Amino acid sequence: MDESKVRVKSLQKAMQVLNCFIEKQPLGVTEISEKLGLYKSNVHNILMTFVAMEYLEQDADSGKFRLGNSIFLLYRAMSEGYSTADIVYPYLQKLVKEVGETAYFSIPHEDEVLYLEAVYPSGLLNQSVAIQGWKVKMYCTGSGKAMMAFLDEDVIEEYIHQELPQITEYTITDPVELKKELKLIQQRGYALDNMELEIGTRCVAVPLFNRRGILEGAISVSGSALRLTDDKIMEYVDILNKYKNEICQKL
Repeated sequence: MDESKVRVKSLQKAMQVLNCFIEKQPLGVTEISEKLGLYKSNVHNILMTFVAMEYLEQDADSGKFRLGNSIFLLYRAMSEGYSTADIVYPYLQKLVKEVGETAYFSIPHEDEVLYLEAVYPSGLLNQSVAIQGWKVKMYCTGSGKAMMAFLDEDVIEEYIHQELPQITEYTITDPVELKKELKLIQQRGYALDNMELEIGTRCVAVPLFNRRGILEGAISVSGSALRLTDDKIMEYVDILNKYKNEICQKL
C-alpha cells in the first residue's frame, strides 16, 4: 500500500482492524490491540462501529468478534460485477456434473488466491460451506501455483523467496523446489495440490487467459485424495482443458 496516498488516517486504522479478520477469526480486542499496536479503547470503538454496521458480529458468550453479513453482501456485489465470474460459472456447473467433484474459480490477489465461485456435487456434505471470498497463499494450492507459474519472472522470484510456512508435511517451502515445480507447470499446463494445503485433499487446476494472453484466473477440481488418483487426475486435466479453451474464447 502506498502510504502517501492515504488521506483519512482514521479510516485506514479502521480498515487495518477489519483486515485482521482475513487471517484469523474470531478475534478479541486484546489480540487486535497487540497486533496493531493500538489502544484497546480505540480498537473497541472501531469494532463496535463495525458491529453496528453488520460488518462484524460479536459472540455473546466469548465477547469475540467475527465477520458479519455485510462483508458477504460486499463480496456478492463484487462477484456480480465481475464479468469473468459470470462467464466461468456455467462451466463450473458442467465440470461438476461431469466429474462429480467440487470445482472452483479463483483469481490472483497479490500473493494470494481469491476464490470467487465454487460449485459442489449434489449431496456433498460440505456444500453449504461458502468458500467464496476466501484468500489462501498461492504456493500451497493448485489454483495458486497454476496462476503463479505464469506471472512475470521477477514477481515469481520475489514470491518464492519470502517466508513460506509449512502447512502440511507435503507443502513445498524450499524456493529451489518451488521454482522447479512452477517450471513443470509451465511445461505441462496444469498444477497439482498434493495434500499441500489439507491432508486428505488433492486438487488439479489450469490457468485461464483472455484472448490477449493475459492471465485472468484459474479453474480447479478438488476432492478426496482417495478418489483423485493419478489416473483420475489425468482424466480431469483433459476435461479442465476442454472447458478452459471454451472459457478463454469468451474472455
